[in-house]
Amino acid sequence: MQVVVIVTVLVATILGSISGIGGGVLIKPVMDAICNMETSQISFMSGTTVLVMTIASLLRSRNDSTRIDYRGIYLAIGGAIGGLLGKMVFSALVASVSSSYVSLVQNIIMVLLTGLVFVYVLKKSSIRLLDMKNKVFAVVCGLFLGIFSSFLGIGGGPINIMVLSYFFSMETKCAALTSLYIIFFSQTVSLLGNIVSKDIPDIDWILMAVMACCAVIGATIGRKLSRRMDDKMVDKLFMGLLVVIILISIYNCFRYAL
Repeated sequence: MQVVVIVTVLVATILGSISGIGGGVLIKPVMDAICNMETSQISFMSGTTVLVMTIASLLRSRNDSTRIDYRGIYLAIGGAIGGLLGKMVFSALVASVSSSYVSLVQNIIMVLLTGLVFVYVLKKSSIRLLDMKNKVFAVVCGLFLGIFSSFLGIGGGPINIMVLSYFFSMETKCAALTSLYIIFFSQTVSLLGNIVSKDIPDIDWILMAVMACCAVIGATIGRKLSRRMDDKMVDKLFMGLLVVIILISIYNCFRYAL
């Protein structure tokens, strides 16, 4: 089981670094499917791994030609607030219902969001994109992205890319980098919230350390590959990931429902 998790983390962080989805959107469903852990443990380990990957990716991207969109600052502010709110909602739900029920809710939301993004990407060429400049609107968008990121324990997810593409007309690689920027702030605040409230679950810290190391390696490989890929290649990778995520999440829905 641990070997599968480690390999998944490595692959997910490579792909997440390239596409901007964070990696947790693949790590979380896979751990749900194969690990006999509480929801809070899986969410914490997935979110922390994604944070490590994001830090490594952003550090590696300093010399890239692609730059974070200026609206990313306001999206990140909203993401930080949303990260804290999402953590509070998650903690309240875990305290009031069973772990299996929380996992079921998370995976249902994952299927719906990922399915929505899949349809959007298919129809993207025929959709008139917006190019919002309003700073308040950017903060509000970041707020909702941060809530989903923290509550689902996935870091960012495909929803980030869809929002950045549709509302802010960002090109694929710019959206991917800006998404990682939002993920960094939302997951940092979420982790700090866990530390301050002393709400850190009892986890396998050796496995957590290995996952973090794999996240750094994955981010490094991902940024190198990203430099060699154009937007069309990244879009194809993104679509393939969406299909895998939807299938795993549907399996998890049936697993937890039964």
